[in-house]
Amino acid sequence: MIKENITTLLKTIPTTVKLIAVSKTKPIERIQEAYETGHLDFGENKVQEMSEKATRLPKDIQWHMIGHLQRNKVKYIAPFVSLIHSVDSVRLLREIDKQAQKNDRIIDCLLQIRIAREETKFGLTFNACDELLQNMQCSHVRIRGLMGMATFSDDQSQLKEEFGSLKNYFDKHKNECQWDTLSMGMSGDYELAIACGSNMIRVGSRIFGSRN
Repeated sequence: MIKENITTLLKTIPTTVKLIAVSKTKPIERIQEAYETGHLDFGENKVQEMSEKATRLPKDIQWHMIGHLQRNKVKYIAPFVSLIHSVDSVRLLREIDKQAQKNDRIIDCLLQIRIAREETKFGLTFNACDELLQNMQCSHVRIRGLMGMATFSDDQSQLKEEFGSLKNYFDKHKNECQWDTLSMGMSGDYELAIACGSNMIRVGSRIFGSRN
C-alpha cells in the first residue's frame, strides 16, 4: 500500500517538486517499507523519535526536522540531520551554527514564516525575517529557503493568499540570498501549494494512512 501511495504521488506532482514523507509516529517497519521503494526523504517533528529512528534505519536516509525545535535539543540531531525546516529565531539559528561547527558540518536550514492566521502556528513574521537575514552571521549554516504552513481550512482563497504571500517574499529574496527551496503544502493542501509555487511538500497521511 505504501509503495502504491508513493508511486501515485510522484506521478501526480512535477519532477521539480521534492516529496518529504512525513513519518512522525510511524513505526520503523513502515518507514523501511517506504524506503524500499527508493524514497530517501523523511520528515519527523520530535527530536528523540527522529534520533532513535536514525540509529535503526539505513544511513542514507535524509532526515528532515519539520517540527518546532528547541535550542537545547539541537545537539542531538546536529550530527545527521539533512534539513531543518523550522528555524524561527536568530537564537535557534546560532545554536544550530554552534552545533554544526562542533560536528564539522554545514547544516542546511529553512526559515519558518508564519503565514497562517492561527495563533498556534510557529514562525517568523516577514519583518522579523528581514531582521534575521541582516543579523545572522553564521558560518556553519546554509539557509536554503523558506517554509510555511497555511491555516487548517477549506477556504481555498485564504490558502491561496497565504501561500502567495510566502511565494512573493521568497521571490523577492531568492537571488540575493541564493535560495532554492520553498517548502509549503501538506496532505490536505499540497496541490494548491504547488500551484502557488512550492517545490517541496510534506506529506504523511497520503503515504502512510491517517494518524491514530
